[in-house]
Amino acid sequence: MSQNQFWKTIALDQLDKDQWESLCDGCGKCCVLKLEDVDTSDVHYTDVACKLLDCENARCTNYAARKTHVPDCVLLTPDNLGILSWMPQSCAYRLIYEKKDLPDWHPLITGDANSTMLAGHSVANRVVPENSVDEDDWPDHITNW
Repeated sequence: MSQNQFWKTIALDQLDKDQWESLCDGCGKCCVLKLEDVDTSDVHYTDVACKLLDCENARCTNYAARKTHVPDCVLLTPDNLGILSWMPQSCAYRLIYEKKDLPDWHPLITGDANSTMLAGHSVANRVVPENSVDEDDWPDHITNW
């Protein structure tokens, strides 16, 4: 087994900061606004991006201070992965938590930081900034990523 495949041999709660951060494929799906149906608890993704998400490259514009600017931003940890049912099915953190392997398009597999976008799994250039959409119109922006 390649040394590069650390996620297969090291538990999530034992990863160092760089390993943890490298699991993120940069899709941006966790940074789109989600709507929860109060009757069914179903979560619906939208194509409306968090105000900090750069809509062109699906990267946070202020990652280090995101909680300061977006207080309800959820910081992923090994301890909360099990309760975050709204995390995308393709999310590496979720996949590793569920003892599944990374998809073949993941940057850790391909060695290409742009592979998520090239494979069509990124929200880059497919979302609009939240300040451009009235909150009452968010349901009109529900999409299936």
